[in-house]
Amino acid sequence: MKIAYDAKRIFSSWSGLGNYSRDLVRVLSTYFPDNQYLLFNKKKSERGEAILKLPNVTFVQTTKGTLSRQLKTGIDAQNNNADIFHGLSGELPLKWNKKPIKKVVTIHDLIFERFPEYYTWLDRRIHFWKFKKAAVAADKIIAISEQTKLDIIHYLKVPESKIEVVYQGCHASFKEKQSQEILDQIKEKFHLPEKFLLNVGTIEPRKNLLNVVKALKDSKIPLVVVGTKKPKYFKLIEKEIKKGKVEVHFLQSVSMEELSAIYKLAEIFIYPSFFEGFGIPVIEALYSETVVITSNTSCLPEAGGPDSVYIDPKNIADVKSKINFLWNNEPERKRRAEKGLEFVQKFNDEVIARDVMKVYESLF
Repeated sequence: MKIAYDAKRIFSSWSGLGNYSRDLVRVLSTYFPDNQYLLFNKKKSERGEAILKLPNVTFVQTTKGTLSRQLKTGIDAQNNNADIFHGLSGELPLKWNKKPIKKVVTIHDLIFERFPEYYTWLDRRIHFWKFKKAAVAADKIIAISEQTKLDIIHYLKVPESKIEVVYQGCHASFKEKQSQEILDQIKEKFHLPEKFLLNVGTIEPRKNLLNVVKALKDSKIPLVVVGTKKPKYFKLIEKEIKKGKVEVHFLQSVSMEELSAIYKLAEIFIYPSFFEGFGIPVIEALYSETVVITSNTSCLPEAGGPDSVYIDPKNIADVKSKINFLWNNEPERKRRAEKGLEFVQKFNDEVIARDVMKVYESLF
């Protein structure tokens, strides 16, 4: 088969959607090397360099013009004789010619519907229009969790038969063992505490870092945070840090390899988000053999499995008690980390590649 991708996120994003897109193409090209994988975008970037080194992956420059991603990419894929076009981030091109081509779209979440307060009215309308248009046009929709599948049915009014759930994986670096020497180097480079609680993710209201800081008030438990700051919300966190005398280390410009080491160095990983489409950091922590505390909402129990510790993200007392429970109980941390590593194997590359290929093959 010849499979075309909307590769915008592969070349433009270092975070969630970019990681998903790169990993998906990587695992498919590895486990199904007889196919051709075409990446359509206006231009290349260093973010996609590793993917383009794979022998069966090719960059194709989209025909130039106004709204080329929406109006040219689909036709370009057809003119390159692609059998399938896969939109990796909730969108499909709007224009096509008469050549046959099957259409697949991955929808990650519908957070703009569930939490409209985080979006402008115009952004919500644009997102909904694009997602609805893609859902109608697609021959198959890939949802990244059962929670997202339910949301697609509810908000986009799509029949269940059109949707397949295929979970996400994570970057290969989180599955690799690092030597103690490398771990010590990373600890020294970032001036990390001897023991610490870790949080990874954009510092924004939905991710709920503020309640973690409140829960750590006067605890003397150091917190390390890796993520991009949203200025208005970050000011609230800074205020709470000073008020509660909490030790917090904020890290930025961290590579994947460094991040994987930081996960392994942490005693506990905490991810108290109010809502996620999937929650890749939970998977990253489990592969790193670090025990997870996460929310009992949305898809997070799907990602965390039976041996992660679950909190009510709105209940600061609950957050505090669960942190203290694990922080003061090394045997329990170790037991849950070992069980978590067993559970997370369901998100291995081969499983994901096989499940996506089943979706592709079902179209013919």
